[in-house]
Amino acid sequence: MKYVDEFRDGAIAEGLARRIACEVQPGRRYNLMEFCGGHTHAISRYGIGELLPAAVRMIHGPGCPVCVLPIGRIDQAIGLALDRGAIVCTYGDTMRVPASQGLSLMKARARGADIRMVYSAADALKVARENPQREVVFFAIGFETTTPPTALVVKQAASQSLKNFSVLCCHVLTPSAITHILEAAEVREYGTVPIDGFIGPAHVSIVIGSLPYEHFAEAYRKPVVIAGFEPLDVMQAVLMLVRQVNEGRAEVENQYTRAVTREGNLTAQRAVSEVFELRERFEWRGLGEVPYSALKVRATFADFDAERRFGLDYRSVPDHKQCACGAILRGVQHPVDCKLFGTVCTPENPMGSCMVSSEGACAAHYSYGRFRDVQTAPQSAGWRA
Repeated sequence: MKYVDEFRDGAIAEGLARRIACEVQPGRRYNLMEFCGGHTHAISRYGIGELLPAAVRMIHGPGCPVCVLPIGRIDQAIGLALDRGAIVCTYGDTMRVPASQGLSLMKARARGADIRMVYSAADALKVARENPQREVVFFAIGFETTTPPTALVVKQAASQSLKNFSVLCCHVLTPSAITHILEAAEVREYGTVPIDGFIGPAHVSIVIGSLPYEHFAEAYRKPVVIAGFEPLDVMQAVLMLVRQVNEGRAEVENQYTRAVTREGNLTAQRAVSEVFELRERFEWRGLGEVPYSALKVRATFADFDAERRFGLDYRSVPDHKQCACGAILRGVQHPVDCKLFGTVCTPENPMGSCMVSSEGACAAHYSYGRFRDVQTAPQSAGWRA
């Protein structure tokens, strides 16, 4: 299949692995964070970590939209369905994220709440049209990739005067999260999470372009290589980052030129800007409150803002005390460092958000990496792929 098969060629992957090994300088470590959960999934699925030299360390980032969704936001959605009688629509992975009191959206549905899985924001709008006597709330999550479709359905609802539709907006922003990571004490002060460069997300960058990452290269001296999700994309990005580190460069390079431009999708950006504005603060699971890292519905579309319509107040809820998702999302720990991993916490019974989505570090490692752990010699958790 064009643009797929040619990026999964094993012989080329081995060749790239040899080139990376030749570029690695003796005695030097290369700490590279793949921000996006899609890259985390690809690294685990295709065994990329086993092809890389031991000196190249891949650090999982917080770029899984389901994983960073805080418990308090899920509680809001559950409350709208259970207590306010609304029909709540959301994406499939969101249904299983653990919330308060042992609940999730799926378990709340089992208690009688009308919570429906949809494949797109447009599906939620259709539910509202088909149920004019019911309040329908679209629980909107995701990074810049899924934000434009939400903006479009809000505009459609406004143009159609659809009075029973609203959005509980939990859309978050990639550049703000990267800034937060680079300013974190583990990175900036203590060096317990050293980061030499980033693999930039693919789908997000199609929307926002490569321009927003230039700040990190200039202000923090951190190279960024935007990469596609196929295994050869990731390996080529690693090679490009290793070369930048060796040469002392900190630039934004675009490996994913077949889809990403410097400016991004301007039409999508305009739609988002028309409907949404920045929140001053937003809580991320694992990262805490991150300034200007999320979006809310503008006052001009207030009729379609579920927070305004239902008078919602946000309350922060702590994670499970033994769950290590927060540390994993910050790159401090690896999935197998969590006491719950693979025993109490599995994809069938997730205790934390990182085990829910296929893009979560725990789910990816459970599916593809846990059996390799048994076959390899013990090593520091931070240096596992």
